[in-house]
Amino acid sequence: MTRLFDPIEIRGLSIKNRLWVAPMCQYMSHTNDGKVQPWHEVNYGVLARGGAGLAMVEATGVLPEGRITPRCLGLWSDDQIAGLSRIADFAHSNGAKIGIQLNHAGRKASTYEMFPNVAAGSVPISEGGWSTIAPSAVAFDNFYEPSIATVDEMDRIVEAFRAAAARATAAGFDVIEIHSAHGYLLHELLSPISNRRDDEYGGSLENRARLHRRILRSIKADQPEAVIFVRISASEWVEDGFDVDETVKVSTWFAQDGADLIDISSGGNVPVAPIPVRPSYQVPLAQAVKANSPIPVGVAGLITQASQAESILTTGQADVICIGREALRDPQFAHKWAKELRADSNVVPAPLWRGYL
Repeated sequence: MTRLFDPIEIRGLSIKNRLWVAPMCQYMSHTNDGKVQPWHEVNYGVLARGGAGLAMVEATGVLPEGRITPRCLGLWSDDQIAGLSRIADFAHSNGAKIGIQLNHAGRKASTYEMFPNVAAGSVPISEGGWSTIAPSAVAFDNFYEPSIATVDEMDRIVEAFRAAAARATAAGFDVIEIHSAHGYLLHELLSPISNRRDDEYGGSLENRARLHRRILRSIKADQPEAVIFVRISASEWVEDGFDVDETVKVSTWFAQDGADLIDISSGGNVPVAPIPVRPSYQVPLAQAVKANSPIPVGVAGLITQASQAESILTTGQADVICIGREALRDPQFAHKWAKELRADSNVVPAPLWRGYL
């Protein structure tokens, strides 16, 4: 028996195991309209057939100006539903659940895609970029300085998340994840480093978390049965930054507002931070949140071995394991890990069966 391949139920959603694929940007919506391309269908199809219980589609902009790059997916229009529906349908036909991460990139929007030999930084408007907004007029690194988001713009963002979540459900997605990590808008609001406001969205932790809570409540009011995750950077790894103690507090609030799982990551809001990158380096953050808040916890971060993932679960440090780069290297990692752990519950698709004899 293995913990990693035990099923888990979250708000009535039964997921066949606790080994999931984390959201990872692909930058392949090259038509600048946020629509799914053949690359996305093949990529997520391969991941969905690979044995993971749930695969999460990459950061998807709730507004055109909320995309990280001009090549990112979007869900601000009904025209974008059809392509995502094809991804969801294929995942379901292979026994996997499918989620989508909704995002507004804030001051880190309108940047070049993170590809080899591609320029870094902000995309000029003359090349298809756009003006950005953020909690405060504080630029990230050498990116363009953002405008300060007005209260009216905050209201528009709440509605954009609600509407995008409704479209995700219409497309057949099982899980909606709110992206509050890696230095994007919602993380920017939580962090006193990037949020220097003195209105109802700044100052106290309650104020810095206000937009998150409005978004969660808006989605739950619209879709009471929706399964909602929040991905959060539980530490910025710098003094006076957003930290794990504050993460515990907001995780408790988010659970009250309808969130069903906190997906632990870290960093991304400070250009140079002493992040202790090593195997399982984010697991202590997940363990602290799991021990001190009432919500299930997922964790990612240099988890590359079956025994490593199994140990994290059996020692009670997290409830699920989210795999990113290892899934890029080997989309069939879950089948291989199941064989390694002798997990009887994992079923290899019939066309792949001979490869696991």
